[in-house]
Amino acid sequence: MKATTRKIAQIVEPQPVVEGAGVRLKRSIATPTLDYVDPFLLLDHFASKDPADYRAGFPLHPHRGIETVTYLLSGVVRHRDTLGNSGAINAGDIQWMTAGRGIMHEEMPQVRPEGVAGFQLWVNLPARLKMTNPRYQNIAANEIPEVSRKESARIRVISGTVDGVSGPVTGIAADPIYLDVSVPSRTSFAQPISRGHSAFAYVFEGEANFAGKIVPNPRLVVLGDGDFVEVTTADSPVRFLLVSGKPLGEPIARYGPFVMNTKEEIEQTLRELQQGTFAQT
Repeated sequence: MKATTRKIAQIVEPQPVVEGAGVRLKRSIATPTLDYVDPFLLLDHFASKDPADYRAGFPLHPHRGIETVTYLLSGVVRHRDTLGNSGAINAGDIQWMTAGRGIMHEEMPQVRPEGVAGFQLWVNLPARLKMTNPRYQNIAANEIPEVSRKESARIRVISGTVDGVSGPVTGIAADPIYLDVSVPSRTSFAQPISRGHSAFAYVFEGEANFAGKIVPNPRLVVLGDGDFVEVTTADSPVRFLLVSGKPLGEPIARYGPFVMNTKEEIEQTLRELQQGTFAQT
């Protein structure tokens, strides 16, 4: 079969939302326009130098049945949970947290002159792993390899493989690719993506041509099926996230930070919260 380029299935303009205790975000997945891109349930983009936009943070809150992926471009976010884990996510770091059967944690951006900027992605877990043990993969910026193509793109490889270089995040059920791609002006970038896997690009700096259409920032581009994505630039460089993963094709029951397969499983989760038994070891 001849290799085919992935076309644009949908372009989504992020919507402003306020989450946590008052953090201003731009949301492109989990909106009335785009509910989810199986297995990806949510994508938030945060970027501000105004402390009023982020200082309230995300106080202690629960998750079950999903993975939360925090990728920081600038600033510092301190985190802790009720299992005894704590630390800081710094600029260039990524935290891939598997909530599994349940975790209570908080994420608090620190007020600094550079403010805070980054992304949070939610990845669904298959039914067989919904109640797995929670775990973290905390990856420092200097542990994320960068591939530089001659006179072309620079690619930070968080998960997946680019030109034989594999990212440090491993053992994820969705078999994801998560790349931070920078393409200079008047050049091009192409990357294979497994046929049948869902894929999207989130343009957050500059603009580029995806499958014949100019996409400015900030926009999320849902890509149709195919074998690879191809991006070209004109006068403007571009920077975008490229994310793909294996669809689960399972029913979704969703209630805030809980994503299970049935309404009954959600009700059980809420009972555990009320009874004080949620996320106990």
